[in-house]
Amino acid sequence: MFDWKRREADESHLNDLETAEFSFDTLRPAPGSRRTKTRKGRGIAAGQGATCGFGMRGQKSRAGRPTRPGFEGGQNPLYRRLPKFVGKPLGPGHTRTLYNPISTSVLSKVDAGSTVNFDSLLSGKIITKSKFKLHKFVSGPSDPIADNLTVQAHAFTGTAREAIEAAGGKCVLLSPTTGQVLEPVEA
Repeated sequence: MFDWKRREADESHLNDLETAEFSFDTLRPAPGSRRTKTRKGRGIAAGQGATCGFGMRGQKSRAGRPTRPGFEGGQNPLYRRLPKFVGKPLGPGHTRTLYNPISTSVLSKVDAGSTVNFDSLLSGKIITKSKFKLHKFVSGPSDPIADNLTVQAHAFTGTAREAIEAAGGKCVLLSPTTGQVLEPVEA
């Protein structure tokens, strides 16, 4: 249904593209393309009065959401009909440790024989800050690593550990809770 104010309006001058002048104040939608919002509960003459289109009785006519999302009236719902997603469980009760990965390529920018950890790299402006509190060295591009480094981190990948130790360095693990150096356990 068209807007009652525009239904009878003569808009032939808008359809005349040669003489019509379009600007931001003359732009308007085509007649019938925009319907006015139905105002519910404003009397029976308005068309959606009294029960507002919800009927007389029943659960769907009451206040509040009638059923929970995914409820199919007692039928076995879709989320229970489909099989569980098989994979590593990461829901409640299962945790995954998230690390800030630090590439071994940054070790070429530090002085030989120094002690390297996240704080020293951050203060030297070699790396930027991280939202993770735990830091892990991962192997990066094959840049030459400085000699005789003592690298402190919460974790090391196998290839990163091999690259640091091949350059004469030492990998030192830090405690994930206190950040203190963990003493190596002798077997």
